Amino acid sequence: MKATNQTLMHQMHISMQDIERRKQLLGLTDLELAELASIGGIVAPILDSMVDEFYENQTSIPEIATLIGDLDTLKRLQRAQHQYLLDLFSGRYDSAYVNNRLRIGLVHKRIGVEPKLYLSAVHTLKTMLFRLIQRTFNDTEQYQRIINTLEKLFMFDTTLVVETYVWSLINEVKISREKMEQYAHALEFRAQEMEELSQRDPLTGLLNVRHLSTLLTSILYTAQRNHEPVTVVFIDINDFKKINDEQGHPRGDQVLQTVAAAIKSVARLDDHCFRYGGDEFCLVLPGCSEKHVEASFIPRLLEAVAEMEAGLSLSIGLCQTDHQQGYVDAMSLVQQADAKMYQEKKNYKRLQEQPMSKEA
Repeated sequence: MKATNQTLMHQMHISMQDIERRKQLLGLTDLELAELASIGGIVAPILDSMVDEFYENQTSIPEIATLIGDLDTLKRLQRAQHQYLLDLFSGRYDSAYVNNRLRIGLVHKRIGVEPKLYLSAVHTLKTMLFRLIQRTFNDTEQYQRIINTLEKLFMFDTTLVVETYVWSLINEVKISREKMEQYAHALEFRAQEMEELSQRDPLTGLLNVRHLSTLLTSILYTAQRNHEPVTVVFIDINDFKKINDEQGHPRGDQVLQTVAAAIKSVARLDDHCFRYGGDEFCLVLPGCSEKHVEASFIPRLLEAVAEMEAGLSLSIGLCQTDHQQGYVDAMSLVQQADAKMYQEKKNYKRLQEQPMSKEA
């Protein structure tokens, strides 16, 4: 439930049973409270002058004068103080009375009244009120009873106000902690996002080659434990320089993105696909043999490329390492795949040159 739909008593989990228990602990009886109510009509007419005197005293304190700030605020405070004094002698100390006391504490906390200023103000108010009652009632015994009851009632009210200060501070700490947790989660998410971006090639969305050696070494370590093969696929786009020179670099970027998209479309979730640099790509296929790559992966990749960009061809080199032949280190595996790709590239160029030789 929203806080705006709850009283302060409900928000602070203060029940009427709790209020009655507080009165018992202070020895505040119904008989005493009834006596206060019986003199309310006598005290009420003389409270205005006391409120004026009280605020004359309070505004002489620089910190309080600064907090009050202007005449309109002072007038509102004087009216509220006058009502509070009337409430002391009202005989009604119910949930409405308690919520008013709690609200006073919350307002004082929000406007920055320190507890020491509030408690000193309560002491000043009590002193003035007791002096006023002493002048009003000649009966010493009755005066003493009234003073004792007011002492208990002021203590009752003060504990409510102080508890509101504490509750408000706890809430502020809770809210601050929640904000810090949200900020920490946002930072963590952002850090993960930045880490992800740092691992990706911005043009193709494939992994960045900076992480190839570390990742491949980790994959090889796992493969050795499980006696599984690892195959590295090295890819180069044929005639890419010609595409750049004749059609421009934006067109070259499109071709790179096309090949990357084709690679993503056929790669498994466990495969790791890198843009190695320029028009070269390096794929790490854990748990996959070279034979399987030649029979399944490569045909599907070439088919995907042909569907996206007719006439585009690739030179592809493969190299497998496994427990039977003995595992090689990460960069040796990449270099061997690169060498095989380079040989395929040479074969492609030789085939391209053959028609020209025949014509000559």
